[in-house]
Amino acid sequence: MRKWIIGASAVALVATACMARPGERLSKECRKEVVQLCGAERGKLRECLREKGEQLSDACQSEFGALLMDRMGRAEKEAGPKMDKAALALGAVEHSYGSDPLQRLDLYAAKGGGKKPLVIFVHGGGWKRGDKRNATGSDKVTHYTGLGYHFASINYRLVPAATVEEQGADVAAAIAYLIRNAAKLGIDTSRIVLMGHSAGAHLAALVGTDPAYLRGAGLSLDTLSGVVPIDGAAYDVAQQLKDGNRIMQDTYEQAFGTDPVRQKALSPTLQAAGPNAPSFLILHVDRDDGKRQSEALAAALRSGGTRVQLNAFEGKGMKGHADINRKLGDPAYPATPVVDAWLKGVFGS
Repeated sequence: MRKWIIGASAVALVATACMARPGERLSKECRKEVVQLCGAERGKLRECLREKGEQLSDACQSEFGALLMDRMGRAEKEAGPKMDKAALALGAVEHSYGSDPLQRLDLYAAKGGGKKPLVIFVHGGGWKRGDKRNATGSDKVTHYTGLGYHFASINYRLVPAATVEEQGADVAAAIAYLIRNAAKLGIDTSRIVLMGHSAGAHLAALVGTDPAYLRGAGLSLDTLSGVVPIDGAAYDVAQQLKDGNRIMQDTYEQAFGTDPVRQKALSPTLQAAGPNAPSFLILHVDRDDGKRQSEALAAALRSGGTRVQLNAFEGKGMKGHADINRKLGDPAYPATPVVDAWLKGVFGS
């Protein structure tokens, strides 16, 4: 079994958890678990967590991972020269679809000539961080272009400088840009799939269920052949705020506010009565809120007459949440052939 790897920054996180601000600290229950498992001696935490971290409860692993990711997201640059170099080596060509510096996308060309289908990816990061070059997963690029699909990874404006509504509009604007330039880019506009992970899964699902976003960009829901939300957990915002992971509540409130009307409007599950994009493939790992939210979205889409495939994969807590994104495209990862078969079905090739 693969070990749950924890770095030095995580050790610092545990050591300072008791002194963190209330919205940033691990819960009392989780801190008690860590102490029971590894003791309270800071010098031994790293090795203990490296060896035994998988023994923590799913809830504690999720808290631990979410808090670590949030700290790292604030402390590190979202993209840098190393990631830029890697993306360019894979063939990324950057395009601007708007005037804001974040309204950009990378397009990776499919292998072979002629018009090709297009997979568009929306990165995660809690609606407030992430980047098209550090939150996509390089295996997706090589895998999908190797299958003969163009692959685009998009940036969008981030909270709090932008609203989630504006992020949805950015996703639609990026799609519209690619369609307007389809002839010179070799894109088959009748075969486009929108895919996203985490916050990006929410945005992809939102654009695929609420016609206002694509309509605002001069398009319709039939523009998309399908949507692939990957391990999202905010398809029903109010429900997620009610029973989701406590440590993420500030992130959700920052993104969606406290107005129930707005929360409903930004909830794909509550917008799924139809019309919707023609087909959905919803993926999730063994993470309580992701599973619960994915199943509810699938049920709502089916009730609205939309074709839905729902697949669950192994993977606990935030580690599983990160792995499904990072490993998708690796032929050995179980979700990869599932997505391949679904894409082949919706693209008709």
